[in-house]
Amino acid sequence: MKFLRALSNLLVRIETVLLVLFLSVMVVLAFGQVVLRNVFGTGVLWIDPLVRQMVLWAGFIGAALATREDRHISIDAFTKFLSPGTKSIIKIVTSIAAAVATCFLAVAAWGFLQEEKSSGGELFLGIPSWVGLLILPAGYALIMIHFLVTAAERAVERFGPAGGASGG
Repeated sequence: MKFLRALSNLLVRIETVLLVLFLSVMVVLAFGQVVLRNVFGTGVLWIDPLVRQMVLWAGFIGAALATREDRHISIDAFTKFLSPGTKSIIKIVTSIAAAVATCFLAVAAWGFLQEEKSSGGELFLGIPSWVGLLILPAGYALIMIHFLVTAAERAVERFGPAGGASGG
């Protein structure tokens, strides 16, 4: 359990740094592009596609962080009427189901990435289009890992012996 928590905490730190970096660069580039267009009547061709790619990356990284913080989209209308014990079991089961679903999405995204790689398309500045799509399987994999860690933590809290949550 300690390993899972350490892995999750490391991922959260990396995801947070990447998200802050992407958002900062996106704001600077977009602002620079607006200034170039409105003041100088020109622009840099590759900035717009780069910012679009960064939005995709920031979205997936943000989704992974939201999953870890249990702030992802969820429907809890029925769980409000359940006992705390039943609610915790349902949360474990739904976390596992969500992990399985995101695993399938990661595998499908990997297949899509391979097809894009074989097609030989280009994003901009000679960068292959598949490089921008790396976030699809990686993002789903990150989300899956966070769901699995959440399920494991909840299972230990619910079924582990007293103090089992702090054991490894």
